[in-house]
Amino acid sequence: MIINNSKLRIVFMGTPDFAVVSLDILIRNGYHVVGVITATDKLGGRGNKQLLQSPVKQYALKHGLPVLQPEKLKNPTFIADLKAWKADLQIVVAFRMLPEMVWNMPPLGTVNVHGSLLPKYRGAAPIHWAVINGEKETGVTTFLLKHEIDTGDILLSQKMGIAEHDTTGDVHDRMMYLGAEALLESVQKIEMGNVQLLPQPDVEATHAPKLFHEMCGIDFNKPVSEVHNFIRGLSPNPTAWMMLNDLKLKVYKSSKEKIAPNEPAGQLISDNKKFVKVSCQDGYIHFLELQLEGRKRMDVKTFLNGYKI
Repeated sequence: MIINNSKLRIVFMGTPDFAVVSLDILIRNGYHVVGVITATDKLGGRGNKQLLQSPVKQYALKHGLPVLQPEKLKNPTFIADLKAWKADLQIVVAFRMLPEMVWNMPPLGTVNVHGSLLPKYRGAAPIHWAVINGEKETGVTTFLLKHEIDTGDILLSQKMGIAEHDTTGDVHDRMMYLGAEALLESVQKIEMGNVQLLPQPDVEATHAPKLFHEMCGIDFNKPVSEVHNFIRGLSPNPTAWMMLNDLKLKVYKSSKEKIAPNEPAGQLISDNKKFVKVSCQDGYIHFLELQLEGRKRMDVKTFLNGYKI
């Protein structure tokens, strides 16, 4: 049974597991979420024949929260349904871009949770690019939406570290809890009228555009540290890859060995028992977890049991 301790009427927008943690922290702290907006159900599962609900929808239904799943966010019926919820505040966590008629609707505005220390890494893939670029630190930012993407005034920023061998998946899984805590604190400040907005300095902005499969091929002509960062920054999705005998080889985890290589960059070397490594500009990248086209993801020793290089 949900007990609402707040008079604040909140509409929550999100789709993946990352957003569920933020929705859950609001519910557990007694906030009145009057409705949830999430992606439409998609075909998936075995044979791509099962209709799959988003993690946010599954959570909302389990907790008796009304759900809307608009295909188009400017649809008049959706706009009317959204207005009927009479939200004071809207919250966006891992959803899609909103038209102004949506984000500008509630009197207290629309808060977004973004996976970087804005204005750094504005865009669709902030965690990926922070790891790819070898950042030692990132964080989450809550801010009020306005027309230009990820440019609104900042409510709150919280920092977190990135370890040398962290993948994007590792950072993501820690960040979704940090993001939820930052969101809760932001909503509490808004409710108490204790908000001090900080404009973003645009001159410090960097960008984190969406990553596509064709962008994820590994360039072994680069320094080994850059190659290692590239692999972990794309793991587990969309995943760094190389070609091996006309088959695509995805690399999920790696380690680096900084030593002058004896081979030209891009040379694949293996003892066919324990290791696979590739020469780079100034060292070797060792593959730890990989997946050959048509096979499952596995550690390097298991891979070499069934495939000889």
